[in-house]
Amino acid sequence: MNHMSTQDNKAIVRSLIDGLFTEGDLGAVDTYLAPDFVMHDPPLGVTADREGMRTAGELIRKALPDWHSDLDMLVAEDDIVVERFTASGTHQGELMGAAPTGKTVFLKGINIFRVREGRVVEWWSRLDELGLIRQLGLTG
Repeated sequence: MNHMSTQDNKAIVRSLIDGLFTEGDLGAVDTYLAPDFVMHDPPLGVTADREGMRTAGELIRKALPDWHSDLDMLVAEDDIVVERFTASGTHQGELMGAAPTGKTVFLKGINIFRVREGRVVEWWSRLDELGLIRQLGLTG
């Protein structure tokens, strides 16, 4: 049973996203993801575990060093937190096979998190990957 409030759970999710993706703190994985964490929709071909998310954070920061996630909506009920976001950054390193363009790219998405005892245990994600691919010039 989760004894955290919905506000606590929202704060955990926000700290995870800010830490891992906006600040590039790979240690956020250890702080905010449970040891038995599962990412149901792993991005960028990474594994579905904590190390996969650490790798995803590292890949994003290498390609887009100023990457940041702007919160559009954050709602919670019981142990579930849903985030709708718009992230952006300057494409300065290779990403998904695309050479750096120097352009600002945007990624919109929705994440669903399940929080247990102060840590995220499950994460589902729907990202506008096609929009990102188009911005990187990989398709018409």
